[in-house]
Amino acid sequence: MADQLSGAGLAAASDIPSLDRLLNAEALRPALATHGRTQVVAALRRDLEALRKRALDGGVPRHELDAAAVAARTSAALDEAARPRLRAVYNLTGTVLHTNLGRALLPDEAVASVLRALTSPANLEFDLDTGGRGDRDDLIDDLLCELTGAEAATVVNNNAAAVLLMLNALADRRDVVVSRGELVEIGGAFRIPDIMKRAGAKLVEVGTTNRTHAADYENAIGPRTAMLMKVHCSNYAVTGFTKSVDVADVAALAHARGLPATVDLGSGTLVDLTQFGLPKEDTVRETIAAGADLVTFSGDKLLGGPQAGLLVGRADLIRKIKKNPLKRALRVGKLTLAALEPVLQLYRAPEFLAQRLTTLRLLTRPMRDIQPQAERLRGVLAHAAGPGYAVEAVPMFSQIGSGALPIDQLPSYGLAVRYAGSGRPGRHLDRLETQLRRLPVPVIGRIADDALWLDLRCLEDRDEAAFAAQLAEPLA
Repeated sequence: MADQLSGAGLAAASDIPSLDRLLNAEALRPALATHGRTQVVAALRRDLEALRKRALDGGVPRHELDAAAVAARTSAALDEAARPRLRAVYNLTGTVLHTNLGRALLPDEAVASVLRALTSPANLEFDLDTGGRGDRDDLIDDLLCELTGAEAATVVNNNAAAVLLMLNALADRRDVVVSRGELVEIGGAFRIPDIMKRAGAKLVEVGTTNRTHAADYENAIGPRTAMLMKVHCSNYAVTGFTKSVDVADVAALAHARGLPATVDLGSGTLVDLTQFGLPKEDTVRETIAAGADLVTFSGDKLLGGPQAGLLVGRADLIRKIKKNPLKRALRVGKLTLAALEPVLQLYRAPEFLAQRLTTLRLLTRPMRDIQPQAERLRGVLAHAAGPGYAVEAVPMFSQIGSGALPIDQLPSYGLAVRYAGSGRPGRHLDRLETQLRRLPVPVIGRIADDALWLDLRCLEDRDEAAFAAQLAEPLA
């Protein structure tokens, strides 16, 4: 049998080289130097076992047993296993703050600060003035108070955590009054009623889905009421025959009964976006000025910083929140604080914000910059996609994303790719979309209306050359 296999150019199981022989082969030295003996041995054993099974089933081509061939397979397998799971991508979806793609991109100042925190000891909980132990919130609370008009501030790992902590600290086993029209669910199955239940608070719904009046809040207040709460309507808008009660009126009702008024702002911008040509969104300062006693909001949405949940408001309430045991469980680490502080510092010079804050720069990027880019890249993508596809540079609309201003759109420009052959285009567009996702830096677009849409709003000019370079050859 072995002679028959040999004559056919196939190797038998007995011809497979030993592990020791391969480990001593010159061809395996680069893999050993890169990945270490432990990983190389494990990969070799997997490869040899696969060869053995194939040899017993009918033979293996002899060239696959060469040390060079084994080394090539082993190195490829180890390189693939070592490739980071968290990878940079090109976000061409048209959603600037894309939850699945990491939301806000940090400005250069924040990146440099994080790098310092990664490579050097830092005064995370050390007071440099007194030489004693410090509070990590001290690194950013003065800035937050300055930018929002609040008396005090604290930070946790995201806005859901901020809401959970606030409710548990101030409303455990007590009632929280919320309008039915504000009982939102956002991505990841975050539901206000569920958060309240986990926090130990009892939800008291008032009004209807589309209309809530001041009297609804007032009539719901009882001896077990802990607070009146308003929630930003992330990811949707109620239109038509609607009525809601603004923060000032809810705060006045709460204060008349000795209760705090709290607001979950969701995205929570620190500046008036209309000055940059963007739609109006209530700022944290405006919400505090309207009478809110506590406001929670995100760090990685409109604020443009790292993932964080920020709580600002009355000093006595913040002190109580910080004493809650959940605060330690939900606190942020030094990398978040290292990124957050320089982002907040940027807001102290609002005249430079549109250039220095990456999120705002992308949101305000004008069509006059995006359209020429689309026209330059149209031929590049057409060449890479091949003759089976038609590529056009076309106007389109971006959205802000992450629940911020859900019905507002930003005029943009990009590339629309359509299947140029006969038959249904679906599987052909899926194939092209998959090929783009498998590039060294994956390109993420969206398929809709029988086309693959690549919105170029988030492809800044400095990234254009690298983007085009990986499309220089036709996609396989």
